[in-house]
Amino acid sequence: MSRLADLVWRFPSVVMAWRNLGRNRVRTALATLGIVIGVVAIASLGIAGVAIQQQATTNLGGLANEVTVRSGVDSDTDGVTDEQVDAIRSVVADAPVVPKRTNSTTLSSRDGEEAFVSVTGVTNADALYTVSTGDSPERLQSGALLTNETAQRLGVELGDPVTYDGRLYRVRGLVESGDGFGSGSELVIPIAALDEQEGYDSVTIVAANGDEAQETVSTLESRFNEGDEEKLSITNFASIQENVNSFFDTLNLALLGIGAISLVVASVAILNVMLMSTIERRGEIGVLRAVGIRRGEVLRMILAEAAFLGVIGGVVGAAASFGTGLIIFDLLADDYTLVFGWASLRYLGYGFGFAVTASVLSGLYPAWKAANDLPVEALRG
Repeated sequence: MSRLADLVWRFPSVVMAWRNLGRNRVRTALATLGIVIGVVAIASLGIAGVAIQQQATTNLGGLANEVTVRSGVDSDTDGVTDEQVDAIRSVVADAPVVPKRTNSTTLSSRDGEEAFVSVTGVTNADALYTVSTGDSPERLQSGALLTNETAQRLGVELGDPVTYDGRLYRVRGLVESGDGFGSGSELVIPIAALDEQEGYDSVTIVAANGDEAQETVSTLESRFNEGDEEKLSITNFASIQENVNSFFDTLNLALLGIGAISLVVASVAILNVMLMSTIERRGEIGVLRAVGIRRGEVLRMILAEAAFLGVIGGVVGAAASFGTGLIIFDLLADDYTLVFGWASLRYLGYGFGFAVTASVLSGLYPAWKAANDLPVEALRG
């Protein structure tokens, strides 16, 4: 009781504001509900944007550090030559350089099921492919790798043979579809199996990260392509990922703007609640002024009521948004724990801060009006 009395003595306007909110609970609840909806709209849309960006970044992440080199339009040869591969290795000594030859074929199962697959010939397969089952040898000189999707479709397991160009290759490992910058259905075999082709269809350089990949692109461009001449076509997806991230940043701002509309509507509701409250209590406020309560105290009381609405609605809305974020990340990114990252949690803070700010701003005019009413006029009603 002593603590409560001390609180009342020190902050009478805050205590009175809290009591006033309980006098018309239905109106208070409806105003708070509007704030909750606004916070959920802001935070949930922001978290959804982060989840979508996370999924896109994950899908592009394996490509951002890869540089792909192909024969350019001004090349005198069909494909990338051995001499050019050696020159590339001398330029990027610290990064794996993987020459590739490609083709396509149709694989058949024992029961007649067929699957059209792209065929990739490489040597150091482990630089490009991560197997989910089996092994990806550092030097692929025998055997083959097959995508999981194709293996399941054809009923192929580790150790089973597959045929390409009349030769049998036993499956040594299964890779996820699309791994290694390949297609959804891919057969990876030793590059010697495609020796009939001249040169290499492409060369993949695996840099440590996206920044090093872009530096590699610049170095190779200055080394092989002079002026407008394009001996080699050199591409990298790091710049595309940057564009994707920039797009999602803009999208998140747009989503925040859409969600903010809900809080603006809620602010109008709070303004209406506070105006009605001050009109109904005009006589009561006049009595308070007549017994010596200063205008500043009345102003703080009305603003405290608006702030309480914002805080309560912000907390409830943030909690609801957090639960929604768990569901969104579980559905879009298959990992609900990502919602605990700062990229997601900051939108809870944005929603809460916007709610409190909008509520206090909505209470400014009613507070000013109540504080500046003459006591005599207020007592007349």
